[in-house]
Amino acid sequence: MPQMTNEREYRDFTLEIKAPDTEEEKTMVVEGYASTFNEPYELYSDSEVRILEQVDPKAFDEADMSDVIFQYDHRGRVFARMSNGTLDVNPDEHGLAIRADLGGTDIGRQLYEEIRGGYTTKMSYGYTVAADKWDETRGEDGVLTEIRTITKISKVYDVSAVSLPANDGTSITVRNLTDGVIEKVKAERLKALELRRRKTMMLLELGGF
Repeated sequence: MPQMTNEREYRDFTLEIKAPDTEEEKTMVVEGYASTFNEPYELYSDSEVRILEQVDPKAFDEADMSDVIFQYDHRGRVFARMSNGTLDVNPDEHGLAIRADLGGTDIGRQLYEEIRGGYTTKMSYGYTVAADKWDETRGEDGVLTEIRTITKISKVYDVSAVSLPANDGTSITVRNLTDGVIEKVKAERLKALELRRRKTMMLLELGGF
């Protein structure tokens, strides 16, 4: 199985908008989930292997979330942050819930309108994994399914509204994560082919054909 390091990873989820409910509530608030629990999502698939990932409900129990920030595409300006009270990031029974007040800056208010108008509908979060486990099954069609369960996250850096469901950082991380599994499957297939080749050669030498 691939061994994870402390490299930062990113994952995308749907961002939900919450408009002010009353005249007294003038803040521009967005709410959503940066992660969901025990809901496998696909990282990679081809004709030989399928790689899924899920997050354990206890994964954030010891995570450092002392000053998570809200960004756009994981870079540039900060729209909200935990240290000034404009961002809340807390796990609940469903996942890692976020609530951000984007009304503190001009660009934050612009982003709020873009989200409310449906121009930006996804979010992502940046984190590092401290521990994970892998399980595998092979279907009747021969496809190997690897399921990665993230059991411990050491730090959450940011939650971000994103322009596309997968940005460059996400793609790079997914490739790094899945390459080990893909190479493992290829190595197994090469080994099986070599064994069949040797068996064929032995049968030929013994006059088996």
